Amino acid sequence: MGAAVPGVALGTRRRIPVAVQAPDPISREGAVSQLRGRPEVEVREEVSAAAGTVALLIEDNLDEGALGRLRRIVRSEGARAVLVVGTIRETELLDVIECGVGAIVWRREATAHRLVQAVLAAHRGDGDLPADLLGRLISQVGTLHRGAAGRPGAPSLGLAPREVDVLRLVAEGLDTGEIASKLSYSERTVKNVMHGLTTRLHLRNRAHAVAYALREGYI
Repeated sequence: MGAAVPGVALGTRRRIPVAVQAPDPISREGAVSQLRGRPEVEVREEVSAAAGTVALLIEDNLDEGALGRLRRIVRSEGARAVLVVGTIRETELLDVIECGVGAIVWRREATAHRLVQAVLAAHRGDGDLPADLLGRLISQVGTLHRGAAGRPGAPSLGLAPREVDVLRLVAEGLDTGEIASKLSYSERTVKNVMHGLTTRLHLRNRAHAVAYALREGYI
């Protein structure tokens, strides 16, 4: 039996329903076999996602069809999404984040533990990006921000200082408990800060919030 993911108290929390979607039966069965038997998740036989479900979408690479599936899963079906992908171009990365995908896993790193970690993050609404992708996201959004510098009429997010402090630490990959410790806040305060700014700015998750803060030059 695999080790439990930290932060999940088995027997006290409901298992997270997961729907696996893949371009071929072998890829789907591979992911299902990785997740089957893990106490944190419940793999659904049906591949369609629904509100309250985490959709695990497997792609070799991204095209318009894959992006369309991501948008449908998150916006129309109301599910949280984890993208397991072989390659992703920088021009596609921000599109994926703005689709509402907060968790991305490289196919080459898709172990059972890594998949469960991403599913839990997506279920919580947290961001979970590989370190190299986070660096590319920061670089890409920084380029967009420099290109927009000085543009008249550009809207400001109007982030409060403590929202910026929290987002900086989110961008560094810290979880809620680590952020609370760094800032001497309670975990509830950190969650309230994130909920307040994502609701106010109509952002989909933590990764989306970080992308917007980067785009506007706050972090």
